[in-house]
Amino acid sequence: MRADRLVAVLLLMQARGRVTAAELAGELEVSVATARRDLEALSAAGVPVYPQAGRGGGWSLLGGARTDLTGLTANEAQALFLLAGPAAAVAPELRSALRKLLRALPQTFRADAEAAAAAVVIDPARWGERDRERPELVAALQRATVRRRKVRLGYEGRSRERSHRLVDPWGLVDKDDVWYLVAGTESGQRTFRVDRIVEAAVTDEPFERPEGFELSQAWGQVVDEMERRRSLVSATVLIAKRFLPVLRSHFGRHCETEGIEPDGRVRARVAAPMPRTIAEQLAGWGSLVEVVEPEQVRAELARIGAELVGRYR
Repeated sequence: MRADRLVAVLLLMQARGRVTAAELAGELEVSVATARRDLEALSAAGVPVYPQAGRGGGWSLLGGARTDLTGLTANEAQALFLLAGPAAAVAPELRSALRKLLRALPQTFRADAEAAAAAVVIDPARWGERDRERPELVAALQRATVRRRKVRLGYEGRSRERSHRLVDPWGLVDKDDVWYLVAGTESGQRTFRVDRIVEAAVTDEPFERPEGFELSQAWGQVVDEMERRRSLVSATVLIAKRFLPVLRSHFGRHCETEGIEPDGRVRARVAAPMPRTIAEQLAGWGSLVEVVEPEQVRAELARIGAELVGRYR
């Protein structure tokens, strides 16, 4: 698109100070005539670019060249390419954007930026699995979010009961290969799992995001609430210190140490939605873990043990 090319022309001029139509043509892969027309179009639109005739001439920005790109420092440029570089391998649009950005960076930044883009490879597939493809519905919802258009959803909850509603798509979140839509509804902010959306029709009706809304902050609140629900019941356990890292990896953020017992074992607190859930997760540890309290978890472990003895006596 010509608009994209004109932006690229400006970025190159910011980085280099002075360019010729031939140089622009080579960088942007267009003809010299097209590059010259782009420069003239910028000038006609009021952008302060002007030609300088003669040997060593070219086109410059009024007031001299700028050696940075909207204030980017070397470290910021490296961080940007380090994060976006791996994703560019599977996203042609992002790859094209990074290529344009690289051309616009000051010469001293380019080598490190290129190295950062190639420093990390992301392989989303687990061992023995194929690459997981992004759900097709995500792209449609993403476009609606960017264009700020309401979406009519057909949604199935956990009970498989289907509902229909008109929502304002505020943003999308990818958490461990599960996509979520954060949206505004008549009842306020709601979160929808994309894999439970059975139909989605983007309308022509516009919407406005709430003033001050930030997706990262809104998602943080969703995570906090979900983690609170996942830790409604806690249990105190005793475990040998060498096994504590395994217990922590098992329960994640729902495992906290509380001290060391006289016999050297670690006192820890683990949490889950229900007593039965804690018991089921600890049953495989056998005698390596001792549950001190509550009695509900101890009773569930006894029940599981009795079932196993009855089956495998």
